[in-house]
Amino acid sequence: MDKKKTLIIGATPNPSRYAYLAAHRLVDAGHEIVNIGIKKGEVAGVAIQPAGDPLPDIHSITLYIGPQTQPLYYDYIIRTKPQRLIFNPGTENPELEARAQAAGIDTIQACTLVLLSTNQY
Repeated sequence: MDKKKTLIIGATPNPSRYAYLAAHRLVDAGHEIVNIGIKKGEVAGVAIQPAGDPLPDIHSITLYIGPQTQPLYYDYIIRTKPQRLIFNPGTENPELEARAQAAGIDTIQACTLVLLSTNQY
């Protein structure tokens, strides 16, 4: 399986959240992660940082923020230029999906945890 550098938007140090579980499972599967979020701390050994300048070499962005918060990240996501944008359950957003596709970013509505557990990541 190819290793895919993954940006997690909505990272949290709260172990009851899916973003936390995804970070650990991504790292366990050998993927490099970058944690973006508003909470302070670290997840899976990687510090949570605020969104800043777009990061290079991001293969996938996986969303763990709701559609109401996503407009704050539209430009950041598009300028990061990932190969794909994963809309986890509850994050579906037709406007962002259309913008991403127009920018040449593949979009998928799927659960990162399921993709990892079924070797489809």
